[in-house]
Amino acid sequence: MTALTLADGRFDDSGHLVLFENISRDLLHKGYSINPFALPLGLAENLLEHLQQMPEVAFSAAGVGRQQDYSLNGFVRSNQIAWIEGNSDAGAQWLQWVQGLQTYLNRRLFLGLFSFESHFAHYASGDFYKRHVDAFKGQANRVISLIVYLNRDWNPADGGELVIYQDSTDWEGIRVTPAFGTVVAFISEDFPHEVLPARRDRYSIAGWYRLNGSQPDRVDPPN
Repeated sequence: MTALTLADGRFDDSGHLVLFENISRDLLHKGYSINPFALPLGLAENLLEHLQQMPEVAFSAAGVGRQQDYSLNGFVRSNQIAWIEGNSDAGAQWLQWVQGLQTYLNRRLFLGLFSFESHFAHYASGDFYKRHVDAFKGQANRVISLIVYLNRDWNPADGGELVIYQDSTDWEGIRVTPAFGTVVAFISEDFPHEVLPARRDRYSIAGWYRLNGSQPDRVDPPN
């Protein structure tokens, strides 16, 4: 598992100190953090309102892999996504909030997080994303995965749980209900996970904090 250390000290939390600290300590001690109904309510409502107003054409079929290895694979995942660029009020508020978390994690855990990318995800009834990891060992430009759920009045019969597995030998996993405002974070290369099929439309934001992988002939993250 990726080694983390925890710094001492207090930081300006902009109203989110408790959540940011919980995430930091969970990542340090467990490698993952599950926080039901924890996203600030105003931010969660703004994101959901914006999501509901987005045209259907803003979403496209999600693929697997990155850059030259990117491809569509309906056997692995069947959802749709729309990248968040910050050109809406809700998107800008979201990026400001995740920047605050990034700063906090860097100060507390010495992670050197450099950038963040994220997208809205829509899973229609029956959609899924089979077991996978967000970063492979030794290629960990994605360091921390972050997921936020935007589903009101979700109940167990609706399905659609995120399942986080402790390692490659774990086939039971930890199930997370995709309820409104729930915030999940985990070390990207350490935890296989999957999204189970839901029985209704399911909405979330998936994002990744990344290291700076720039080289003399390549800027990371790419445009």
